[in-house]
Amino acid sequence: MGKIFKGFLRLTSILVALLIVIILMQGFFSVPEDDKFDPEDFGAGSSAIQPSATGLLREFPPQNGESTSEMAELGRMLFFDPILSDQNDLSCAHCHHPDLGFADGQRHAVGAGGTGFGSDRSGGLTLPRSTPALWNVGYNRILFWDGREESLEDQALVPITRPDEMGVVDLDSLVAEIAGIPAYSGLFTAAFGDRTVTIERILQSLAAFQRTLISINSPFDRYAAGDFNSLSAAQRRGLNLFRSAALRCFECHQSPTFASDTMRIVGVPSMLADFGGGNNDFNVPTLRNIALTSPYMHNGAFSTLEEVIDFYADGGGKNFGEADVDPFLAGFELNSQETADLIAFLFALTDESRLPEIPLEVPSGLGVVGRMVNPAREIVDTMNVLTNGSASVSRPPRVLRVEPGEVIQDVVDRAQPGDTVEIPYGVYHEKVVVDISNLTIRGIPNNNGDYPVFDGQGVLPEGILSSGNNFEVSHLKFINFTSNGVLVEGVTGVHMHHLWAENTGVYGLYPVQSTDIVIEDSVVIGANDAGIYAGQSVQVVIRNNEVYENVLGIEVENTVDSEIYGNHAHDNTMGILVVLLPNLTSKVNIDTRIHNNLIENNNHANFAKEGTAAALAPAGTGIAVIGADGVEIHHNTITGNKTAGVGVFHLNIAFSPERINVPAAPEDNWVHENAFANNGFEADAFVTDLGIPGADILWDVSGAGNRFDAPGASAFPPVLPTSSWPEFFYNIYWRVLNFVIGLL
Repeated sequence: MGKIFKGFLRLTSILVALLIVIILMQGFFSVPEDDKFDPEDFGAGSSAIQPSATGLLREFPPQNGESTSEMAELGRMLFFDPILSDQNDLSCAHCHHPDLGFADGQRHAVGAGGTGFGSDRSGGLTLPRSTPALWNVGYNRILFWDGREESLEDQALVPITRPDEMGVVDLDSLVAEIAGIPAYSGLFTAAFGDRTVTIERILQSLAAFQRTLISINSPFDRYAAGDFNSLSAAQRRGLNLFRSAALRCFECHQSPTFASDTMRIVGVPSMLADFGGGNNDFNVPTLRNIALTSPYMHNGAFSTLEEVIDFYADGGGKNFGEADVDPFLAGFELNSQETADLIAFLFALTDESRLPEIPLEVPSGLGVVGRMVNPAREIVDTMNVLTNGSASVSRPPRVLRVEPGEVIQDVVDRAQPGDTVEIPYGVYHEKVVVDISNLTIRGIPNNNGDYPVFDGQGVLPEGILSSGNNFEVSHLKFINFTSNGVLVEGVTGVHMHHLWAENTGVYGLYPVQSTDIVIEDSVVIGANDAGIYAGQSVQVVIRNNEVYENVLGIEVENTVDSEIYGNHAHDNTMGILVVLLPNLTSKVNIDTRIHNNLIENNNHANFAKEGTAAALAPAGTGIAVIGADGVEIHHNTITGNKTAGVGVFHLNIAFSPERINVPAAPEDNWVHENAFANNGFEADAFVTDLGIPGADILWDVSGAGNRFDAPGASAFPPVLPTSSWPEFFYNIYWRVLNFVIGLL
């Protein structure tokens, strides 16, 4: 019996020793890190051109490849030549017809076996998706409705070889057939230096031609360049609706391309079973020349732009029982005039000045598509304004004061870059739109120091909407708007100060996709999302503000280089949120400093709209870092938050893995030298249901390089890595805890 016991002890000792060795070995394996984006691909910040008369003049991104005019000319011939199909009866232009916006006017593309071209094509195989338009495709980074390809060259090969489209099985035979045509020999020599035909050269040439399909001189573009007469009054009203916080069209269809390289779930009703990039999400198409490309959506579900707008107004797929739609699709209300104005603006995105000629014949001698009548062109011609391109004559800057009985917008419209518009104390029931750069709007308080009031009366979406570079707004109060107090979109140079925003809907102060932002000395109350929000921006300073009774006091989302200090965030659902959301143009949230703030009693019930990201925020959190990297939290006073003082979490706490397309683990965050008191005393069910108790600091044990120097603070897990820990110990601790969590 003694021998058995001794043998058991020896075996146990060996197993324990082996376990210790295995655990110690983990120290030699670094914690896995997220892939990093190149700074050029961050996607944050403004693309506004400086200097410019307006902040609407934006820089186009680099094209998705390089080409020459000779390659493009060869590609033009190949694009219109049916020789690229197996039966020599179908060219690219049969489905991407120039007169139909390089689409085909059909709900679903008609592939192999069909006759005719464009909207007259019939009789062949019906494909599950509509034909995407090709205008400005040279700027796209993801291609096809499902985003499966990233280069035009790779994209071109797909329809050529698909049996239900052009159906080429033997590429070598195709190459030989083209090489045997003398006229092509000269074109290949001009493009590549010799007559050799290869499939790679064919694809390069097709891509080169598609990169010439550029639409950048629409009435909107002329307006953005300073010709303010190039848009009609209706189109200007439509532009304001397009970029308003109520509709948020600009969130996905961003200027200047009016597209974005993102995949979104909008929940379009399906007429054929079809799924996009793995989760019914689809590429965001450009809106340029949208007037010419009916029907709309990946499956041609809607024949008119009115139908598209109605679909989004109803909340997108939510109205058809689709639960997992993009959180930006909250629905909205438009009257018939507003719908007409929005459509008028979309028509102002039309420009066919670089429409290529359809060749009368192609080198193969095969038949070429003919011209087509597109009735939408007549409507475009009647809607769009012809101007001589003249802009206002410049003059020295002036101070323009709003006189009694005068409409503020009229004064702003008279202003020129460098001017200051002064608004005397009073109550104003209007929304003001700013397009010009270098404008200051300043309220003149009364003798008691009360600010002039913008009152939206629960009807207007926002008080001020600005797309002007170097925009300053101050000493104003905004109340009773449905979406936002002040919205600034896509510009460089934003200064908001001495503002009061109360009951302004979704946001109080809201700069997005901008660079060089300062928000200071302001008060925001009652926003059902974020009181102060900076999203997809670069170089943001938020200081010396008071935010309370909002869902999120201050939110910094998908932003680079932020500093948040001197603020008092109290009685919100969550005091400060630094978050990286998926499916936005900006793919990072890095380098945020949060210091010297008073963050207390953020226990307000969450009253965000159902289906929004803010609705997921658990009540009682002082500061939350979700998926963000390089956040330093120090010298803050954090007290009375019932769930947590500081929480650091992976993005999967709020999103399913298939929805996450960004580096989602929080990495290299540092919490130190804060004063904690009375946090985590009654944690929200969102946290306790995960098996996590309340504490001063909560960490879900995700991400590399996170350090917590908080002696005396309560925490979960009870032991947190500090800056004094060697990487060896951090690696062991991280792996052991994640192993245990995996078991649980």
